[in-house]
Amino acid sequence: MLEVKNLTKDFKKFKLDNVSFKLEPGYIMGFIGPNGAGKSTTIKLIMNLLKKDSGEIKVFGMDHIKYEKEIKDRIGFVYDESYFYEDLSIKQMKDIIAPFYTKWDDHKFNYYMKEFNLDPSQKIKKLSKGMKMKFSLAIGLSHNADLIIMDEPTSGLDPVFRREILDILYDIIQDEEKAIFFSTHITTDLEKIADYITFINDGKIVFSNPKDEVLETYGIVKGTTSLLDRDTRKEFLGLRETKVGFEGLTENPDKFRRKYGNEVIIEKPSLEDIMVYSVRG
Repeated sequence: MLEVKNLTKDFKKFKLDNVSFKLEPGYIMGFIGPNGAGKSTTIKLIMNLLKKDSGEIKVFGMDHIKYEKEIKDRIGFVYDESYFYEDLSIKQMKDIIAPFYTKWDDHKFNYYMKEFNLDPSQKIKKLSKGMKMKFSLAIGLSHNADLIIMDEPTSGLDPVFRREILDILYDIIQDEEKAIFFSTHITTDLEKIADYITFINDGKIVFSNPKDEVLETYGIVKGTTSLLDRDTRKEFLGLRETKVGFEGLTENPDKFRRKYGNEVIIEKPSLEDIMVYSVRG
């Protein structure tokens, strides 16, 4: 569905460096990283809103520039900001957008209008951020898209809204011909629905693996500072020390288990733990 190979984009103060990952049909990929890591830049490059310096992007097996029109006809794109004409109503805006898509489905759009409690006659400037996101989602889901690309779709939304959106995405993915690429820094959302996690930090891919494998690989080790020496510190990707003890992220939890036994506590990390410790070091 989506293949990114050795993608590079150089800005004055930031470089997206040799980014590669692949998304197969029937899966949801979570794209995580701190603010400024390169998530939105990667999505803009996939959508050809920015020009890449080098590398290859294929969507549905086709070059993303050569076949841009055919590709975008099959993508549902939900951006983190609203780019609609604020003075128009929801219906007027929909009437402008719908003709661009060959498989636009008014029945589906009306279904989401009811599902999201959106009034088609309401002006866009009167909508809250959550309602704008729901409208954006309704547009993205109403033309039978095969690939849904979402950039921070749940940021700024309350937990009820967020759960609703996740449920909709989960329903979509039951059709194993479709795929979802979901960029967010709210990692708890991804723990509920993602199959794969791609983690980007400072413009580089840290890993792109099945979610369960990621959560099984890492461990949070807790113990007293007396256990820390130069060699032990090297085993941590990130470490937090206090006067009474330490807490650290490692890719070798079994090594600590064998070496220290009951002297340490080893817990499974959340995606947020993995991200925070990896970024802080």
